[in-house]
Amino acid sequence: MIADDERSIRLTLEAGLTLNGFRVTCVRTGREVINLTQKEEFDAVICDIFMPDGDGLEVARNLRESNPQTPLILMTAQGSVELAVKAVAEGATDFIAKPFEIAALASLVRRSISARKEANANNEKESESLAQEFSRSGLVGRSSAMVAVYKLIARAARTDATVLVTGESGTGKELVAKAVHDFSSRSNNTFVAVNCSGLTDTLLESELFGHAKGSFTGANADRTGLFEAADGGTLFLDELASTSPAFQASLLRVLQSGEVRRVGRAQTRKVNVRVIGASNQPLRELAQQEKFRPDLYYRLSVLTIDLPPLRDRKSDIEILAKHFLRQIGKETNKNFNLSQESIEALKCYDFPGNVRELENALTRAAALCVNGLITLDCLPSYITDAKKNAVANTERNIIEDRPTLEELERRYLELVLNEREGNRRAAAETLGINRRTIQRMLAKYKIADVSDDEDENDED
Repeated sequence: MIADDERSIRLTLEAGLTLNGFRVTCVRTGREVINLTQKEEFDAVICDIFMPDGDGLEVARNLRESNPQTPLILMTAQGSVELAVKAVAEGATDFIAKPFEIAALASLVRRSISARKEANANNEKESESLAQEFSRSGLVGRSSAMVAVYKLIARAARTDATVLVTGESGTGKELVAKAVHDFSSRSNNTFVAVNCSGLTDTLLESELFGHAKGSFTGANADRTGLFEAADGGTLFLDELASTSPAFQASLLRVLQSGEVRRVGRAQTRKVNVRVIGASNQPLRELAQQEKFRPDLYYRLSVLTIDLPPLRDRKSDIEILAKHFLRQIGKETNKNFNLSQESIEALKCYDFPGNVRELENALTRAAALCVNGLITLDCLPSYITDAKKNAVANTERNIIEDRPTLEELERRYLELVLNEREGNRRAAAETLGINRRTIQRMLAKYKIADVSDDEDENDED
């Protein structure tokens, strides 16, 4: 896209860049730049620094918010170089001073596009690498939500700070804690996990801090606590929201001093333990309501990793399902496969029990299936019923008001894009059309495009 309020410049640049192999769209205002980039995808935007409705700074700010991956090159006169530098600081990719040769501008555009594609490719490689790396720890998924979790785990592993893992039951909080330990400098030492729920204060303190012989009824011998057992390693404390104020005070003292005192003993012992806490309840809100010690919360949440529920990363369901079936197959010496209908049924269900519920459903299905193929009949009825309801609701929502054929096409395109999380390539495969056809349809129906995949051949 070329944006300049002078018609002669627009025509010159359009002709010159077209001869250099680009397909060019011209506009004359900054507002047109913002509006059009929200409807269509451009490989680069070339914009004059001074526009009738603002300057390059405003265009840079708006474009960085709406299309952060799109290179923005500013054309600047000698007296506006300082403003162009400020715009680069605001997010513009580069600037070129007038007068300039068309060949120089074409070369700059190609370099900008190439750098953007290389950065995107590196991000994809990093995401794939992280997904493969953490799959060894039992964490499975390639959705953007899980890639964000992997990056937080990697950062947490590089430090010794306390970590708080939050998320609904069944999302894999202990797996995350184990991954932080496994990729940290403490990996050669002990990882100890304890569930704090269901234990009285005395038992919990005895479990974690140890006790002296005779300190309470049943204490027939000295006992080493889990803090001491985890010395040099990592201690994972799950379900912290269920603990009492008295225990929270004891835990806070240990975190502050690095010392533990066995129940019934006066002397303390120094320990070197990295603590990772977890809760399926919102500890921040509980701390604000004074239902959980605020000072302990802030001590625990130096780094926080929030695990997404499975319903928010449905693109991972098929990957997870196949992962669990491989595990079951190793245990039973059998091979299991999912029918396409069963995969679709799993994706329609919200899994309130998250990954744990999915694993249990597949364990049941593997026990019921014949010849290793898991069909709809093998899945629990509440999962297959969810698929039937989803199909019925989708059909009603799409056609109940008897739309025109064009409107029906628009609705179906939106439906497929939503199911494929905005990925144009996947949507094109589902619809049996070319990705560029989808791009034209997005522009035609003015549908916001959230895809981050790139076309390697065409330059707009």
